[in-house]
Amino acid sequence: MKVLKDILKESFQYYQDIERKIEKKLASLPQGSVKKRLIAGHAYHYLQRRVDGKVVHKYISKEKPQEMIAKIEERKALSQELKQVKEALKILARKRAG
Repeated sequence: MKVLKDILKESFQYYQDIERKIEKKLASLPQGSVKKRLIAGHAYHYLQRRVDGKVVHKYISKEKPQEMIAKIEERKALSQELKQVKEALKILARKRAG
C-alpha cells in the first residue's frame, strides 16, 4: 500500500510541476485574437481582446500577424492541456485522500 501512496504522491507532484510550467508559459503569451481591417484599401492587423469588459484593439506591424496568430494558437493548445492537467490533479487528490 505504501508503494501505491508513493506513486500517487509522485504523480501529484509531477502534475503540479506541469501546471506551474504551463501557467508560466501562458502568462507570456498574448490573449485575444488577430483581426484584419481594410482601411483605404490597405490591410491592417490588430490584436483584439477584452480588458475590464471593454474590447481593446492593438495594432500589429505588417510583418508580424502570422507570428501573433501562431502564439495565440499555442495559447489555445496550452489552455486545453492545462484543463487536462487540472482534471488529473483533481482525480489524484481524491485518490490520495481516499
